[in-house]
Amino acid sequence: MGLLTSPEFGSLNDLFVQQLEDLYDAENRLIDALPKMADAATCPDLKSAFSEHLQQTRTHARRLEQVFNRIGCEPKRETCPAMKGLIAEGEEMISAKGDDMVRDAGLIAAAQRVEHYEMAGYGTVRTFARQLNLDDVAQILQQTLNEEGETDKKLTRLAEQGINQQAKTHA
Repeated sequence: MGLLTSPEFGSLNDLFVQQLEDLYDAENRLIDALPKMADAATCPDLKSAFSEHLQQTRTHARRLEQVFNRIGCEPKRETCPAMKGLIAEGEEMISAKGDDMVRDAGLIAAAQRVEHYEMAGYGTVRTFARQLNLDDVAQILQQTLNEEGETDKKLTRLAEQGINQQAKTHA
């Protein structure tokens, strides 16, 4: 949503489409950001996790295109200020100086903020799809929601099973 314009929602469907457009923008911004995060990570497992999530994020964007097609809309991006801000936080970690393991822990923190934002967004549009009796669309959105949750759990495991401990010992 633009800062100088107010959206107008005449129906839940209007809000649903706007939220899909926001997520579509968020996913496309993340496609641009994840390679930078992978390059900045020093832990091989974290680099791999970011690279794997890049492939998954490309799939998420394609799924949103599929959803747009199923509801008879052209895929369109509505600027997502929240994702812009979350990516800016990630870029701070990418350019941070200091201990590599501490920066890797910071990259995980930034990535998990992104995952939690996406989970909130996908949970919302999935629920809207159910309310609009778009059960096939709700299933597609649930699949992405599940994958975002798995990515979050994977990042938690990486943090708890090594990176945070290594960052702590370097303090």
